[in-house]
Amino acid sequence: MEKTEKITIHQAIWYLVIFSIIGLIVETLFCYVTTGVLESRKGLIFGPFCPIYGVGATVLIFLLNRFKEDKLKLFIYGGICGSAIEYLISFGLEAFYGTRFWDYSYQKFDLNGRICVTYTLFWGVLAFFLIKIVKPNIDKLINKINYKIIDNTIVFFTIINVLCTIWGINVYRNRAIQTYYGIDRNTKKSIINDIENEMFENKKMQKIFPNLRFINENGEEIWIRDIL
Repeated sequence: MEKTEKITIHQAIWYLVIFSIIGLIVETLFCYVTTGVLESRKGLIFGPFCPIYGVGATVLIFLLNRFKEDKLKLFIYGGICGSAIEYLISFGLEAFYGTRFWDYSYQKFDLNGRICVTYTLFWGVLAFFLIKIVKPNIDKLINKINYKIIDNTIVFFTIINVLCTIWGINVYRNRAIQTYYGIDRNTKKSIINDIENEMFENKKMQKIFPNLRFINENGEEIWIRDIL
């Protein structure tokens, strides 16, 4: 077996960014073609990023680059690894936020609505093109922008973006839960409330995260967009 190519931190940072953007484009187009609906598929509040693809592609590169000369293994292992990553991320996000970002229950042969055969095949195809075609060309671009200050800026911005996304979704979700159960929301004015109302206004959050939902006391999924 060919010696595994070492992936640097610099490469990993740019893989996360580039594939998060590519993933958002692919996800948006796929959703439009299959459902006729054009909606946000973003995973972070700021910027055109769908981080599941960034994380997924980066992990796939780490795991599958050693098999780059074997097309069949790339496809099979890519489908398995991609689905496993998607399932774990879905489970983790739901455990953390108490809400789902996607649900494949409408697809045939799904597993708890988190993954399905269609997307497993998609991950396999993605892994093949990722390792054989996309990565070599992206590496050429990455090698031309090897500036530490840019990498540090990306890391800092991503951390802020993730924190603001967590904050915003929690605010948005709590509003929905309080409205759903008829709980009087605290109307006491404060600087924090003003910031939250400005940054995480309902229409803005619904546009960015149209598929967010929470689980009620009966175990039913309630779509936030239907409440707020």
